[in-house]
Amino acid sequence: MSAPADAKSKPKPVDTSKLTKAVTVNGQLKTLRQLQVIANRNDGNRASGLPGHEASVAYIAAQLKKSGYKVTKQTFTFPFSRDLEPATLTQLTPEERTIETQAMDYSGSGDVTGAVTPINLVIPPGEAGSTPSGCELGDFPDPGPDPAIALIQRGFCTFGVKAANAETAGYDAAIIFNEGQEGRTELLTGTLGEPVGIPVVGTSYEDGVALAAAPSTARVTARTEVDLNRETTNVIADLPRKTKHQDQVVVVGAHLDSVAEGPGINDNGSGSANILEIAKQYVKTGLAKKAQRPVRFAFWAAEEKGLLGSYHYVETLSDAQRDKIYANLNFDMIGSPNYARFVYDGDGSSDGNSGPAGSAEIEDVFTSYFAKRKLASAPTSFDGRSDYGPFIEVGIPAGGLFSGAEGIKTAEEATLFGGTAGAAYDACYHQACDDITNLSTKAIKELGDAAAHSVGTLALSKTGLYGDAKRKAVSAKKLGAAKRDALGHAPTR
Repeated sequence: MSAPADAKSKPKPVDTSKLTKAVTVNGQLKTLRQLQVIANRNDGNRASGLPGHEASVAYIAAQLKKSGYKVTKQTFTFPFSRDLEPATLTQLTPEERTIETQAMDYSGSGDVTGAVTPINLVIPPGEAGSTPSGCELGDFPDPGPDPAIALIQRGFCTFGVKAANAETAGYDAAIIFNEGQEGRTELLTGTLGEPVGIPVVGTSYEDGVALAAAPSTARVTARTEVDLNRETTNVIADLPRKTKHQDQVVVVGAHLDSVAEGPGINDNGSGSANILEIAKQYVKTGLAKKAQRPVRFAFWAAEEKGLLGSYHYVETLSDAQRDKIYANLNFDMIGSPNYARFVYDGDGSSDGNSGPAGSAEIEDVFTSYFAKRKLASAPTSFDGRSDYGPFIEVGIPAGGLFSGAEGIKTAEEATLFGGTAGAAYDACYHQACDDITNLSTKAIKELGDAAAHSVGTLALSKTGLYGDAKRKAVSAKKLGAAKRDALGHAPTR
């Protein structure tokens, strides 16, 4: 765990009130309404690799150009996957019932009715992540000549390994159910990492156990689209003017893509609208002319597929270019209806997952801002789940805000932040109902102002974050592609 930000190393107070007053809820809502219109015109989503994201990129780029930014569209290819129809899972015997399910990313298509074969299950389970079900080809008995469905439990190895083994063993479909420990009981969703040729769906621990309890037959359907070379685009915006510390670039990022299931107005239209409004007002207020260091605004693509846009950006920088990045600020979901004021835990005080040198000081920028306004905040783990992950992997300090996703608000959090204990921060997370009605304007105001304050502080501070402290340069070759699947919203194991 790193030490807390030392008082001597904190940035001297910067008056950011001009920027926080200019960055209004109404300004952000204008962008959010436009993103909703874009989704409405494009099959209800703004997912990378689909027309809704392309239209979102065009809109954001045009807005930035109007404000005087030099805009770069960074296009790259990525493995695309989506459901063309909702997957289904129906138990047929010994009794008929419909089971809640969802196809895994990169599942194959198919309509399979057959016997369900439990694969080396551990019920009740041991420690989280220990179940060996499906991790070895030898776990799978011969399925015989008739259609067969493998019933596999989440655990030690990745979903992709389990699915590939099921296909190799001759099974026609696979069901992967949650492992069963606390936090691992709900409907299982995730990614296989790469395509398989059979339908692979997830379900809950309870439903998986019920399927395994007695010999059963089931029907699994999935209809998916997979394209390993789909194109998508990051939007990068810089102001064409010099600053005193030209080699200290502050990268302010938010992912612009939604999931294919919905318009993504909170996730992450809210973060995108916020940093677009900050970018506009940063110029309009004249503060950009007083900047000590450059600010680069980045709208990432394919975050929902494993932070692919931000990884591509970091990996394609030269060592010299990467060394000029002073800090990364990340804003991913700041308008959750049952919101909390979560700050990325740069000093690791909550769970030991500290960020690179300077991350503690960035955390303090946010917590001090909230404290001054008598607004409670709480740390959220620096676990690499959003687009700051690629930056902290190469030693770049980072920080940001998060208003909560599918997690459940505790009674203590309800006391701190208001809202409803026992309910999700965002009940529409990754669903079609994440639309323009799925927002808290209070969250947008409070977290949006804090975001503006952080940008203003890092851009305008004459002293900076940490004096002469240096970061160890890390070559792009050390960025592991294997890790990125585990960093996105969709789990892999």
